[in-house]
Amino acid sequence: MAVCVAVIAKENYPLYIRSTPTENELKFHYMVHTSLDVVDEKISAMGKALVDQRELYLGLLYPTEDYKVYGYVTNSKVKFVMVVDSSNTALRDNEIRSMFRKLHNSYTDVMCNPFYNPGDRIQSRFVCLGRAFDNMVTSMMIPVC
Repeated sequence: MAVCVAVIAKENYPLYIRSTPTENELKFHYMVHTSLDVVDEKISAMGKALVDQRELYLGLLYPTEDYKVYGYVTNSKVKFVMVVDSSNTALRDNEIRSMFRKLHNSYTDVMCNPFYNPGDRIQSRFVCLGRAFDNMVTSMMIPVC
């Protein structure tokens, strides 16, 4: 399960960041923003192959002592970053890939909403807009004891 999930716009500003536990929120925000450099490196290394390739999963961006950071990029260059606790050895690459697919599908539903302005933050206070997205992200997060 994830400890932090972020959706980053094409221009590298956050559309949505959620982390648990909240006492490490600044640490997770820092990890997400530092991972954007690795995402850009992987995208530029793939070059034209990324356009032709259907696989948008970038895999492990970088591990730290306590966490692993994974990345995913959409065709429109929106980036999804997920921070996972490294002590969770049962979580496999295929499971993380499926979590990103669910996140991408939910993000697509938000983008298809006529009340959403592309580029705005995804906020759960709008019942019709972000509530389903927020609930889906909550289902992927580690429950706080």
